[in-house]
Amino acid sequence: MKDSDPVVATPRGLFWERGPMRRLQMRECAMVVLAWILCGIAHAQEAHRITWRQVVHEQDPLFYKSTEAIRVAGNFLLFQAEIGGWDKIDSRRMSRHMVSVLTEEQKERLRSKRDHQCTLDNEATYTQMRFLARVYAATKEERFKAGFLRGCEYLLEAQYSNGGWPQFYPLRGGYSDGVTFNDSAMTGAIWVLDDVASRRAPFDLAEDALRGRCREAVNRGRKCILRCQLVVSGKRTAWAQQYDAETLRPVWGRISEVPSIVSAESVEIVRYLMSIDNPSPAIRQAVAGAAAWFDEVKVTGKRLVTVTDATLPGGVDRRLVADASAPPIWGRYYEIGSNRVLYIEEGTVHYQLAALSHKHRVGHGWIGGRWPARLLEREYPAWKEKWRE
Repeated sequence: MKDSDPVVATPRGLFWERGPMRRLQMRECAMVVLAWILCGIAHAQEAHRITWRQVVHEQDPLFYKSTEAIRVAGNFLLFQAEIGGWDKIDSRRMSRHMVSVLTEEQKERLRSKRDHQCTLDNEATYTQMRFLARVYAATKEERFKAGFLRGCEYLLEAQYSNGGWPQFYPLRGGYSDGVTFNDSAMTGAIWVLDDVASRRAPFDLAEDALRGRCREAVNRGRKCILRCQLVVSGKRTAWAQQYDAETLRPVWGRISEVPSIVSAESVEIVRYLMSIDNPSPAIRQAVAGAAAWFDEVKVTGKRLVTVTDATLPGGVDRRLVADASAPPIWGRYYEIGSNRVLYIEEGTVHYQLAALSHKHRVGHGWIGGRWPARLLEREYPAWKEKWRE
């Protein structure tokens, strides 16, 4: 290349405007541009693929007729264990593969290995069941109905005789064998079986015999929920995360999950109880007691803020600051008896956010949630009005 030869910038780099290599370099450049275009098309297609959140949350009925919805429902059948449940979905690897386009080799491996562990943790099993039922309603493909019904059988088998559900089944030992409300495990299980037993579309897929078994499981589950509501000094409060499978007493979960009253999961339990038609006096008392507890333990006059601090890892910190205009917030865990918000690090309980190490202050939602707000402001008053005597 001569110093006098002009150059033209390209995605590939540089090529001569004149010279013996110009034609070859232009072809290479065109191929690179074409590859860029194809990548852009692929990216656009990827953007239209179903996300896990679309699976979790109900969509427009037409959505479930789409090629993408059918593809993902087919994936779920491949990931379904022989026993009928699914593995947990908080693992990035697992959740990505459940909704991603699988190669034939990946599909064959899933067909040949059906002994995956199964759980209700982090929305697993009942979420796939609900999606399969909705896709079946839209397509009438029997394989999706069959997968849903196998899920029902799994939930029935996994339930304890006392009405509770463990986090994992088959049981694997440790805290996960406890009756688990954490991450709405038990609530998710009983709610989908209730929909089956009550013939609520599109979950009205079971024959009478299976529906009857689902109704029995729901009745046992409701009794377990009522038994597990914590009563302190004669007053009903809310629920713990885990309970001993035999005594139904609150027990430890992971190292930072001490026996305590939890707010977020308790809100979902109350919502389930409020969904029951013609609630019994026991259910009404449970809902009223929990609502009163939510109101009692709200934190007012404080706001959780994220502040910049270049001296700390990540350059940020979390603090609770005084703010008279702040809306009520709730803690994640409350001490049984005192109702103090708990901040837990490596099994040690603290009562101030500032007492935690920086890693634990910013790495967990100890306080600042608004989980009971809508319940107290709208849902519970409407429920009381509906069922007032």
